[in-house]
Amino acid sequence: MTETDSIERVPTGINGFDQVAIGGLPACRPTLVTGTTGSGKTIFAGEFLARGIAKFGQPGVFVTFEEPPEAIRRNFASLGFPIERWEAEGKWAFVDAAESKEEEAAVIGAYDFGALTSRIDHAVRRIGASRVALDSVGAVFARFTDTGIVRRESHRLASTLNSLGVTSIITAERNSEYDGVSRYHVEEFVVDNVIVLRNVLIQERRRRTVEIVKFRGAPHRTGEWLFTIDPSEGFVVIPLAFLGMPSAPASSTRVTSGNAELDRMCGGGFYRDAVVLLSGPSGSGKTLTGLRFLEAGVAAGEQCLGFTFDETREQMRRNALGWGIDLDGLEERGLLHVVCDYPEVASLEDYFIRIRRAVMDFRPERLVIDTLSALERIATPRALLDLVIALGAVVRERRITTLFTSAPISRYSPVQTPSIARELASLTDVTIALRYVQRAGMIQRTVAVVQNRGSAHDEAVRQVTITSEGMHIGAPVASLDEVEAAGLDAPPWPGVIDDGI
Repeated sequence: MTETDSIERVPTGINGFDQVAIGGLPACRPTLVTGTTGSGKTIFAGEFLARGIAKFGQPGVFVTFEEPPEAIRRNFASLGFPIERWEAEGKWAFVDAAESKEEEAAVIGAYDFGALTSRIDHAVRRIGASRVALDSVGAVFARFTDTGIVRRESHRLASTLNSLGVTSIITAERNSEYDGVSRYHVEEFVVDNVIVLRNVLIQERRRRTVEIVKFRGAPHRTGEWLFTIDPSEGFVVIPLAFLGMPSAPASSTRVTSGNAELDRMCGGGFYRDAVVLLSGPSGSGKTLTGLRFLEAGVAAGEQCLGFTFDETREQMRRNALGWGIDLDGLEERGLLHVVCDYPEVASLEDYFIRIRRAVMDFRPERLVIDTLSALERIATPRALLDLVIALGAVVRERRITTLFTSAPISRYSPVQTPSIARELASLTDVTIALRYVQRAGMIQRTVAVVQNRGSAHDEAVRQVTITSEGMHIGAPVASLDEVEAAGLDAPPWPGVIDDGI
């Protein structure tokens, strides 16, 4: 075992963070957590203590420099943390370091940390604390005009925490999201561990990320990782390997897509644990395919869950009835749950939490997300890709047959257009492409199974018709000389109007 591997870790218990930290914070060290206003510093520090008590039975001390203890008790009560009860049980202790008016009048431009460290020492020993959170030392450092004093006092504080043998969090402010690590540019040099929280405005949307800048001598994942602050779950990090690779063997059982002709094209249906990507422009049959997939699951006695981001519930209900699918009747059987929403209602990270929570509560065997492209309106391509990878980890672990749909930016664009579908194709087990072709002056639909991992499949591009009875897959598309190329330089197959996959 190397020296790096031998460093003991303290799991924070914060949802998703310990995967990024590869086990948690290095034990018995202070960790500096910096961020601008509203980035989540206090939530992170408070959850570090609360999860330590609730999950690991480790008492903690919260040192507050700004908010009074009453406000902190009230704010964390909304997350289900009974701080007042923990105080009575000797598991949580406050050190109120907010300066009073008398202290402010007596000390101008200086601050002696000696009395503070004595109070922290007393609180730690009184309850046997193994965790300490200080929020936020910037309230004190703001009184100093000399950064040399800030560095000296930061070093003294860190040394005191080290001598107590506790694992601690020290929060501090930053001036901007990407200008240095801390406000005074010295705080990060006196601690072994540094974490940066960001709350960036991109395309009129807030994007929160957490980055581990350094864990001295200890490995950790690099880069920025999405997180959100959920009203019930608190601080939730969304790493790419959110749940790791599934340990269960791959399924060899087939399930129907709800369309017998599509099943034949896929070699007999989808594998039970498959993640399927269905790409196609508007009107090509994506939603219909998703509804038939859910209907078939209910008919087989399976729990089915659907999320749609393009239509209201009434529109979905009306359109389903047009194909003979009674959504209300299927839901009344208790085997189907459909959620209709517009992407702009919440952030991308919030949608991940909602979908994951629904999966955990409803325990579906089938899941449909229709469409991922609608979520591109509220997220960068990278953020959306991270979301899908995280969702993939959730569904694969539970062996849920999952159907994602995606649409291009333009229905008939003669040039390559960026689409999440191109990136996702390499992450899914089955890729099915619905397209339009021009033939004899008319637009016709086609379908092709582009890939089907671990299974033989039909390689033909076949004609598609949609009637009131549903989607019908017919004969292969005619040869190139019988189909107009629609002005494309490099169509993916003869005469097909490309959408950028």
